[in-house]
Amino acid sequence: MLTKGLCAAQALRPLRLTQRWQQQHMLWPCGSRRYYSSTARYPWKARRWQRVALVGGITLGVCGYVTYHYDTAYLIAASIYRCSVAAKVTWQVAWDYYRNFPELPGPDCDEGERRQVLATRSAVHLRAAEKMKRALMKNGGVYIKLGQHISAMQHVLPAEWCTTMQVLQDQNTASPFEEVNAVIEADLGQPIEQLFTSFDLEPIGVASLAQVHYAVLRNTGEEVAVKVQHPTVRKYSDIDIATVSVMFEFIHSVFPDFKFMWLSAEMKGSLPRELDFRNDKVNAEQVVWNFSARPDIPLAVPKMIRATERVLIMEYVHGRRCDDLAYLRQHGIDPAQVSRAISHAFAEMTYVHGFLHCDPHPGNLFVRPRTAGNTSHGYNFDLVLLDHGLYRNLPSRFRYEYAEMWHALMKGDQDQIRYWSRQLSGTDLYRLFSIILTGQNWSTIESKALSRTAGPAKISVTSMREQDPDLVRQITEVLSSVPPVLLLVLKTNDLLRMVDRRLFSDQPLLVQRHAQLRTWLRLSHYCLMTIRDARAADISHRPTHASIPQATIRSASLALNWLSFWLRDIVLSSYTMLLAIEDTIARLRARFAMTT
Repeated sequence: MLTKGLCAAQALRPLRLTQRWQQQHMLWPCGSRRYYSSTARYPWKARRWQRVALVGGITLGVCGYVTYHYDTAYLIAASIYRCSVAAKVTWQVAWDYYRNFPELPGPDCDEGERRQVLATRSAVHLRAAEKMKRALMKNGGVYIKLGQHISAMQHVLPAEWCTTMQVLQDQNTASPFEEVNAVIEADLGQPIEQLFTSFDLEPIGVASLAQVHYAVLRNTGEEVAVKVQHPTVRKYSDIDIATVSVMFEFIHSVFPDFKFMWLSAEMKGSLPRELDFRNDKVNAEQVVWNFSARPDIPLAVPKMIRATERVLIMEYVHGRRCDDLAYLRQHGIDPAQVSRAISHAFAEMTYVHGFLHCDPHPGNLFVRPRTAGNTSHGYNFDLVLLDHGLYRNLPSRFRYEYAEMWHALMKGDQDQIRYWSRQLSGTDLYRLFSIILTGQNWSTIESKALSRTAGPAKISVTSMREQDPDLVRQITEVLSSVPPVLLLVLKTNDLLRMVDRRLFSDQPLLVQRHAQLRTWLRLSHYCLMTIRDARAADISHRPTHASIPQATIRSASLALNWLSFWLRDIVLSSYTMLLAIEDTIARLRARFAMTT
């Protein structure tokens, strides 16, 4: 019996081993695999392969899109890389805000908790801005232009973002000289050595779309500045703009209050004109013609010698940035006079010519020392306007409404502010629009103190949002509603205010306050002049009968219109002179205090 039992066990052993092997390998006795796979036993494997399939599909889609629009494998790879950099930083910034950005404290929290929350919010803003700046600098080109737009949006974004992005105004990566040489030879049809007797290898300035080299023309011996477009900007411009648009759409999907699609739309409309340097030449010549009737304004524009799509040869200007206070002091140039020249020049462009330079950051405004007795304008410097790629034509109707809006703001007339704000912006958020336009708090505007006691133009989006948590949505609603031309006017205003603050940064506090006040007064002069001319045109074109009484009434109306302007302008001029006297006294007191 024992022998029979051992034999039976040995006979069953292969069957048990076979069953065990089948169970371990999930096989039916027939040898076919069970209907469920290992991914059913391990669901995480299914999710992993789903992610791999998703990423692979997206990658193939991007590759297909780029391959359809571009030719070379290098451009395909570079475009994918640039898109991945943009996508990565967008996700990182969105995730950082989603995880670490606290809500504003309520009115019941103590002061210590409030300060801690605000400090945390500021740290997140700064960290996100630094990440974004590094990504923009890595991609360059259009992305640098985006950063420059962000730096000027002080009425929308926190100060940490604007301050971080300001370095992109003049800190950009230069293209290698070999690429510069190739662009010049391709566009001008001659190598550098045949065109110039000397050509500096290192650029004297690098911008987002181009860089500038000092050179001497071979045929005339004239000193020139040669502006050469970065060779990759045009290649990547379409895909970069599309990527920026997707970035803003993604941010809007995560944070519905942020509606910045208008910014990518504006860049898409402006970039083609900025990439054709022949427009620079045309615009510069137009500005020279416009200011030929105003020799009292010390505005100078470099002579344009030759222009192609990617190369611009112009007169070389000896000078420095307008906010270089050490340079101004070295040449005895008064920053207040520089501020006066800038405000007069841009007010003339806005209200008289209707042809506005929309990128007046300090790198585009140079000061060239002159001898006052040798100039027609009487200043001891020229204000040199550079980079003429971004201009806007302002229709006469827009200029009139814009002047009426500023006139209402100066008077603090709330009904008129509401009316003209609606005409300009298309929204009923007239208080917020006024704050964006002036850079001052509503209490200053409402108290009719804008033209009497305005301090330095500075608003804090953070402090305003503490009072109104819905502020960001309202701001983006206003900016999404205004016409595109007004967006660039607002950007220009912000840049000019930044220049003004830098020019007076080392002056006594009273002088800083008066600097902004004098800017308002000059602006009032041009607003009154624009309104005067519009009303005079309206009076002249009224249908009347050819009779002596009707002609007399028309003449009297025109005379009263001019008299009203003249009386108001005398008041403005007198007040400006009084502020100048007070500034002189304040400076003398500051010097006396330093010596004692």
